[in-house]
Amino acid sequence: MGLTTMATNHFTSSSSFTVTPNFQTRSSSSPSFLSRISSLKLDLYKDAPKILAIRCCQNRNSDSISASFTGDDGVGSKKSSSVSSSSSSSAIDFLTLCHRLKTTKRKGWVNHGIKGPESIADHMYRMAIMALIAGDLPGVNRERCIKIAIVHDIAEAIVGDITPSDGIPKAEKSRREQAALNEMCVLLGGGLRADEIQELWTEYENNASIEANLVKDFDKVEMILQALEYEMGKFQTEIGKSWAAEIISRRNSRSGKNV
Repeated sequence: MGLTTMATNHFTSSSSFTVTPNFQTRSSSSPSFLSRISSLKLDLYKDAPKILAIRCCQNRNSDSISASFTGDDGVGSKKSSSVSSSSSSSAIDFLTLCHRLKTTKRKGWVNHGIKGPESIADHMYRMAIMALIAGDLPGVNRERCIKIAIVHDIAEAIVGDITPSDGIPKAEKSRREQAALNEMCVLLGGGLRADEIQELWTEYENNASIEANLVKDFDKVEMILQALEYEMGKFQTEIGKSWAAEIISRRNSRSGKNV
């Protein structure tokens, strides 16, 4: 998360800003001495320009960066805040945990005896591609759809792919996934990115927006497409493939009449 982003979030009355960085570096033999100190001055007020000063410090023995800033909100009162970025260690820990999404196979296909079934990450990736290439819809935020698709099953890195065949009630499934998501966000180090992941996941879970509605449709469409690919992959002869294609065509025709 950039310092300019944090600053504009803090001063919500601002509509524009400019940044003039001024970096200063110091060194010291003391292991606790700050190895990098920087300051930023931002013009956050379009109609009544005000100066916001930001001081950023990085410890020489740590990847963490702390920042503090003070500014005039335009009516004379002073505001101050301090924030810390997630360390590289937290980011890599989070990404390492997400690796499980690449290696955990979708249980529904495993239960159906599919050889080499798709992973959770495979499923989410193609959903994100669907969001990317779908036609424009009034009032739909495409970027948000892509983000929701990327995170909607992210808690399965911990709880795995829970399916109806597991006999776990929907409320319990949601509770387990929420607890797993909380753990993952703590691992990430909290902050705006973790909050965004929580928000996107909850939005999808509660079907709380038109973007969530669309991504839920993509979830079903991706599953149908994957099932079709597995069906066609089972046939070894041209006759088998041709007959299967005819059955699928008739099924689609019947479905179209029922819409």
